[in-house]
Amino acid sequence: MRMGGELAYCTEEKEEEVIKDTELEDEKMVAKMRYSAAAIGGGFSPPPSTMKAVVVGYALTTKKIKSFLQPKLEGLARNKGILFVAIDISKPLSDQGPFDIVLHKLSGKEWRSILEDYRITHPDVTVLDPPDAIQHVYSRQSMLQVVADLNLSDPYGKVGVPEQLVIKKDSSSIPDSVNTAGLRLPLVAKPLFAKSHELSLAYDELSLQKLEPPLVLQEFINHGGLLFKVYIVGEAIKVLRRFSLPDVSKRELKASAGVYRFPRVSCAAASADEADLDPHVAELPPKPLLERLAKELRHRLGLRLFNLDIIREHGTRDRYYVIDINYFPGYGKMPEYEHIFTDFLLSLVQSK
Repeated sequence: MRMGGELAYCTEEKEEEVIKDTELEDEKMVAKMRYSAAAIGGGFSPPPSTMKAVVVGYALTTKKIKSFLQPKLEGLARNKGILFVAIDISKPLSDQGPFDIVLHKLSGKEWRSILEDYRITHPDVTVLDPPDAIQHVYSRQSMLQVVADLNLSDPYGKVGVPEQLVIKKDSSSIPDSVNTAGLRLPLVAKPLFAKSHELSLAYDELSLQKLEPPLVLQEFINHGGLLFKVYIVGEAIKVLRRFSLPDVSKRELKASAGVYRFPRVSCAAASADEADLDPHVAELPPKPLLERLAKELRHRLGLRLFNLDIIREHGTRDRYYVIDINYFPGYGKMPEYEHIFTDFLLSLVQSK
């Protein structure tokens, strides 16, 4: 896989600069977080005296709280002896709890430092997931490099990533960089850092100059207009079908020009699980292949809560590509996520 361009690997300082606006927004939200356990996620009736409560401290954005901590999840968790307790970011983390598990999805250098210190001083608490490991998947270059290095191939299929090129700056040089790298049009353009999920499709070289670095350019692979969202919660795997960008024929490529921008395609699109699709397109990736891929990535990424966006090359039955990796995705969209997630939380405590 080509991993050239003007940027080899982004430094933490560069990443902070690029996503500083988003992090500032998070920090403002954090400064206002004064949730009590009774206000959000807490206030549960204590579990029976014979059952030791599993206390899960959480530090999540307001949006993630709304989508993830749904009443059905809280109710099931309460019945299983799991208490969700909001972490007050304005107070020292070590003064709160005690927690069995810390669940988080906040940005910011300060928060990462606090959490890393907490992990060292509280080795008995499971932190989901290590901040440094999460940072690794915020760059679309480093996240997919892990998959490329894996070079997974077995009797069930082959998993790779699209040919891609990273552009750090200077949009006027993009056409020359693309030619030098040998990438084929059309190209999918994505922001380098996964804080943004918007993408564009560029049909001709001239239009490439309209793109805004830093970004990743990926060769577009026809995949029947369908992608597979593979949700991973510990060792559990759940696969959903989602509509994606339609295939591009050679005739369409010759007749088209410009850059077409799309919103969060995989998130905004309707589910394709109940659609009447060509069986060769709709067939889910083999379970053994996904299990092996998930196991390898859990180990290499050091993460237990993530999802993969996977496509199958149209016209093949066993050629798959990972096009994105997301940490702590929208599990609320996953059927029966309440049972899967609560079982996972209990397994973390039982395995200690």
